[in-house]
Amino acid sequence: MSGFKFPHPLVLLVAGIALAAAASWVLPAGQYDRRDDPATGRRVVIAGTYHAVPPHPVGPLWALVAIPKGMVDAASVIFFVFLIGGAFTVVDRTGALREAVEWLVRRLARRDALVIPAACLAFALGGVLDNMKEEIIALVPVMLLLVGRLGFDTVTAVAASLGAAAVGAAFSPINPFQVGIAQQLAQLPLLSGSLFRIAVLSVALAIWTWGTMRYAARTRVPPEAGPGPPPGPPARRGTVLVVVLVAFAALIVGVLHYRWGFDEMAALFFAMGVVAGVCGGLGVGGTAAAFVEGFRAMAYAALVIGFARAIYVALDQGRIVDTIVRGLFTPVAGLPLLLSAWGMMVLHAVVHVAVPSPSGHAVLTLPILVPLSDLLGLSRQVTVLAYQYGGGLCELLTPTNGALMAILAAAGVRYEHWLKFALPLYGLLLGLGAVAIALGIGVGLR
Repeated sequence: MSGFKFPHPLVLLVAGIALAAAASWVLPAGQYDRRDDPATGRRVVIAGTYHAVPPHPVGPLWALVAIPKGMVDAASVIFFVFLIGGAFTVVDRTGALREAVEWLVRRLARRDALVIPAACLAFALGGVLDNMKEEIIALVPVMLLLVGRLGFDTVTAVAASLGAAAVGAAFSPINPFQVGIAQQLAQLPLLSGSLFRIAVLSVALAIWTWGTMRYAARTRVPPEAGPGPPPGPPARRGTVLVVVLVAFAALIVGVLHYRWGFDEMAALFFAMGVVAGVCGGLGVGGTAAAFVEGFRAMAYAALVIGFARAIYVALDQGRIVDTIVRGLFTPVAGLPLLLSAWGMMVLHAVVHVAVPSPSGHAVLTLPILVPLSDLLGLSRQVTVLAYQYGGGLCELLTPTNGALMAILAAAGVRYEHWLKFALPLYGLLLGLGAVAIALGIGVGLR
């Protein structure tokens, strides 16, 4: 519609909180029983145990209270974002990032067309291996500097980083937080169906990389001349870069081998910022001032994460999350087999808006859908595919995905501009998922 202006992301999220609260007055409250699952280490629902519970409608006051409660629930992620912002502002103040980007641009002279596919592949690998999302916030300053020097815009930076990682995670054969947990819940061997998933993953990454490169080429402007050499001795900036590289190496080891959470990662980046500031010549006072500036710059991104979490808090307070899941998935039992599988994929996308955590989504829905798929004669492996493609791809769009909204905020990309870029590719990828599910049924994927 001419003259329509897309709402501000905080307006969207507040509307989502209000809608969740209003739904608690309309939908019947109900819950599934839950048990501790030793295979996943999480509490999972027990199929067939849905029962009504006393209604708990969320009034206007408690809808507002859901916002600070969402902040508390997402506190680890919020402080992770603050400390990342502070640490990288310190690094930027030393001039080390700019010098590193200038060096890379010089090395890529006449080969800069390789930057986008290389970045997509690197971030997709992070999604494939470890469901990389919030960790990308740390790399936003680097991506913005790099794409800016090459003449690409900020949407390209988000697409080549978070977008590629989300696609890699959704189609991954080994992502422990999506397919790993889902296969455990479905009592399937871990890594089963990997060759099939790798083949579909290759096509999905080709689609996303092609779309990103096409957009980047259409919107590219002549790159501006780089700034002059940063002040201060080059040796200091080299030392800062070494500190950053060591910190990222420690991050990879910590996440993959010691299962670090956001608290450990935040502490690591805080230490990196302090050491980088001292080694880069900022001094104690200058380092502290840079941290404060970084905190200020990341405040909006941190708020968005808390507001996004508040939507789930409101639904949970109203005791209607399980009601929504049961009401959505029960009707697919009456459809033909292929339509049931496609229906599951689409409905997973709907559920993921309310439950944006991939692991939380899995433990809520898979214990219900696995017995249902057995009754329908639908392969459990295909049931897991429907969860992966439906819920995983939704990470590209849903405003309740705090990582997406925080990265868009940090990169200065408006949500509607991101939707304009991502929606067509999302449609293609969802179509690919539907074809893959049909093929899985056709070849008897187990």
